[in-house]
Amino acid sequence: MEQTFPITVSSAAVEQIKRLLKKDGREGAFLRVGVKGGGCSGFEYVLRLDVKHTQFDLTLDVDGVQVVSDSKSAPYLDGSSLEYTGNLIGGGFKIENPNAARSCGCGSSFTPKSS
Repeated sequence: MEQTFPITVSSAAVEQIKRLLKKDGREGAFLRVGVKGGGCSGFEYVLRLDVKHTQFDLTLDVDGVQVVSDSKSAPYLDGSSLEYTGNLIGGGFKIENPNAARSCGCGSSFTPKSS
């Protein structure tokens, strides 16, 4: 069974990703979104520019931008949205995650809901 991409990406986030990729300048670069153990709430979000795909990657193409997530992170991100705001305070990328029972104050880590 093919896994679908777990996250939607807002148009503001796509535009910011385009700016970051242009500044980065590496051929074939994309935004990798995932989760890993850690942070103050148990799991933390990972957002970084990358150029290497793995066999476990799921890929979303949005308006010429590639956003990639690994299949292990997908269940924790399913139904989430990646947003971007340019506000001076509290601005930047934000993941709205319906699977989070609670999030830390900075918004970079979360505790998943129990299954």
